[in-house]
Amino acid sequence: MIVISDTSVITNLAAIHHLKLLSQLYHQVTIPESVYRELVDIDPPVPGTLEVQGAAWLKVRALVNRSVVEQLQNEVRLDPGEAEAIALAIELQADLLLIDERRGRAEADRLGIKITGLLGILVEAKQKNLITAVKPLMDALIATSEFRVSSALYNQILNMVNET
Repeated sequence: MIVISDTSVITNLAAIHHLKLLSQLYHQVTIPESVYRELVDIDPPVPGTLEVQGAAWLKVRALVNRSVVEQLQNEVRLDPGEAEAIALAIELQADLLLIDERRGRAEADRLGIKITGLLGILVEAKQKNLITAVKPLMDALIATSEFRVSSALYNQILNMVNET
């Protein structure tokens, strides 16, 4: 299974000390070079900076076709990490793209790429008994990572995992 990730999924999971879920769920995750740079070439460091540098389950991959990235940045106005993640997903014919940003998700969906975000990862982790509850992790994301989720979606997720 080829899984590509954008930056935010990694930083948000690291912020709540659950980055290990990615390796537990997907065994290997591939990120484009710009996502790696967004994670490690930043001062002060972001959550996940140290973890990704030594993660055996994380693979950094260079893009072959830069024209897709330029098109996504210029026409859809995506940031470099989102654009490269989508382009890499296309290039590698990925099975799944991990992305949360609304514009990036919409474009990936339009291009026929299967996507999931942070909340989908938490739901899957609970379904596979990797975590006992989603609610405290969603609450931690909202409190520590400025993660935004509507109350309707919040309640929908809790209903999905029988935590109401």
